[in-house]
Amino acid sequence: MSWARGETGVSEIAKKVLIIQHVGCEGPGTILPVLINSGYGVEYTRLYLGELPPEDITGFDGLVILGGPMGVSDADKYPYINSELKLIDSALKAGSPILGICLGAQLMAHAAGARVYHGETKEIGWYDLTLTGEGVLDKSFSALPKTQSVFQWHGETFDLPSGSTLLASSKLFPNQAFRIGENAYALQFHFEVTEEMIKGFLEANPGELSELRGVINPKKIVVDTRLHINSLIEHGRKVFTRIFSD
Repeated sequence: MSWARGETGVSEIAKKVLIIQHVGCEGPGTILPVLINSGYGVEYTRLYLGELPPEDITGFDGLVILGGPMGVSDADKYPYINSELKLIDSALKAGSPILGICLGAQLMAHAAGARVYHGETKEIGWYDLTLTGEGVLDKSFSALPKTQSVFQWHGETFDLPSGSTLLASSKLFPNQAFRIGENAYALQFHFEVTEEMIKGFLEANPGELSELRGVINPKKIVVDTRLHINSLIEHGRKVFTRIFSD
């Protein structure tokens, strides 16, 4: 496990968040400055470097689980998935602030007892996201427009966990964001990305894009990114700030 801290000049930080990172190109992006500005110290578990996550949330005040190309059902190939599920369960029971992005959202759904499965198609690129009635009223989503364009890269989806609140939907995948309790948020879409990160996604997945030639246009993704990235970053910052505020 590795440690990162903002340049606050403070020798001791009272709050600490653990970030679980599955692959190098899917880092915390715009989540990190929000955590630092909110007074959190940050520790990473970088699974792609062989680091292993703790099995409970003890010692941390929040949890971020990022995306990755593997799936919830791939525990035979990636044994750390079972440890992640135990960690998420521990964080849910503790009532800690939790943010799951893409694969992280799927892991949260599974840890909370819901089914995760392949969708009928893949969502890769920019798609409209619409808030539900509950989303419009949600403390972390209420500052967002009801419909906005967000960046997606996934083929799997999930059922809603029992007792959770659906916050947002898209045309292809109705379960795009949910909340468990007061402060555990699962987002199927990528609110954390920068323009450079999206370029990294495209460069890291040429095989997948080749298989989808004629369905997904990488050049259009680049053009759409220039149109929408500034709004996405601003909207993401608002949501992350509210999730991790006191």
